[in-house]
Amino acid sequence: MFSGAQISLYPMTGDFVGVITKALEAFEPYRDRMRVETDDISTLIVGPPEVIFPAMRDLFATAARSGEHVVLHATISRGCPGEPDDGICDTSALGHHDMSAEQRIGEAIAAVKAAPMSDIEAAAQFSLYVMGSGDHMDEIYSCIDFLKQSGTFAKAKNFCTKLGGDAGAVFRTVQMAFCRFGPPEGHVTIDLTVSANSPSLK
Repeated sequence: MFSGAQISLYPMTGDFVGVITKALEAFEPYRDRMRVETDDISTLIVGPPEVIFPAMRDLFATAARSGEHVVLHATISRGCPGEPDDGICDTSALGHHDMSAEQRIGEAIAAVKAAPMSDIEAAAQFSLYVMGSGDHMDEIYSCIDFLKQSGTFAKAKNFCTKLGGDAGAVFRTVQMAFCRFGPPEGHVTIDLTVSANSPSLK
């Protein structure tokens, strides 16, 4: 299995280099469990979901603590048939398809409730794509049921779902959508945008 995310961080400030450099320090506790590759457009992090989502959360929260308007965009993928298997991505967090959809939803809700708080208020929108045929729409509908009960659901939008709340709960919600819906060995992707300190809220 291969799993990872292409991340771009956008601080809306003249000191964007300083904000990004400080935020990248948040990766340090995770570096021995993920691979990091950076170019002039984005940073790729490769590793299991239980590492890459907390790493993204901490990167975003550290940047948001600057007080500046900060946006993170990520394309997150697992099981892409075009990528080779990578041992660093080994995980037992995916799928749980021996459980009913209702059981998976219940466990995902409990995981969001147990998420560590960051004291950063975040807004997010994301789209889940379960690739392939078969019951992929059943998985998406089950994910929507979970989102509506997650405690972070804000509203449905065209082509995506809006979330809001503490960044810890928001990133955990997206992590549960990624891990609990779609076949464990299947190709699942998420398009995610997260914002904090937006002047639009004033």
